[in-house]
Amino acid sequence: MSITVYSAAWFLPFVLPICLYVCYTDMARMKITNGANLLLAGVFIAVGLIALPFDTYLWRLLSMVIVLVVGFVLNMAGAMGAGDSKFAAAAAPFIALGDLRLLMWLFTATLIAAVVTHRGIRMTPLRRLAPDWASWEQGKKFPMGLALGTTLALYLILGILYGA
Repeated sequence: MSITVYSAAWFLPFVLPICLYVCYTDMARMKITNGANLLLAGVFIAVGLIALPFDTYLWRLLSMVIVLVVGFVLNMAGAMGAGDSKFAAAAAPFIALGDLRLLMWLFTATLIAAVVTHRGIRMTPLRRLAPDWASWEQGKKFPMGLALGTTLALYLILGILYGA
């Protein structure tokens, strides 16, 4: 992996609670809050100064802007939710450029697992554990924050275990 153990270890304790919150709110309310996205971006802005060399830090900030613009276009085309787009932009600077291929595989596997798990639980008595979640009643819509948040958390955990 291209991410360093050092940077992953700095980021994970701050990012993990935000990722868990995003998973929860998107399943419960079908919404990734602006506050969570701003907090995630703020964590990178503050902790990134400690966790990364300054030139890498600046390039990663640029990735946030690029992903935000792409996400905005995808949202306008109806291909992606606004909260999902903003979360992807806020998460982008945590990802080392050399890990993009790994991240795509990790996201694909996480998305499949999240859809199967969410849809499976929705059709079982386990659903009664959270009967008021909005995501149960959305038909084909899926709480993408579940997959996005889990992917970022898993990426940083893998960075601690297998990073450079």
